[in-house]
Amino acid sequence: MARGALWLGQVLAGPAIWAVTFAAVYALHGTGCAQGWDAMATPVGSVHRLAMALAWGAGLLACGGLLLRFSGTETRWQALPRMGAWIGLGATLFSLFPLIVLPAC
Repeated sequence: MARGALWLGQVLAGPAIWAVTFAAVYALHGTGCAQGWDAMATPVGSVHRLAMALAWGAGLLACGGLLLRFSGTETRWQALPRMGAWIGLGATLFSLFPLIVLPAC
């Protein structure tokens, strides 16, 4: 039973990282718009865009780490956690990319 739960957790780790990253970026989006972070400048852009980009980058790095962790698997059952990591990476990349590059507020 414990092995099955561990395997299921590994399969769902990529989508879970996407969900946490999605929630964090949208929370930063709402907070930044409400608090006026878009008007606060840094050398690399506004505080608002920087905060969202850092959260997005952390999610991408976490999914990339999962891919490294699950690389080299051979059987179908062993490859499913890697597929879950790819799903998480793709979802994190494509669902949050427009929010990062388009005007926020």
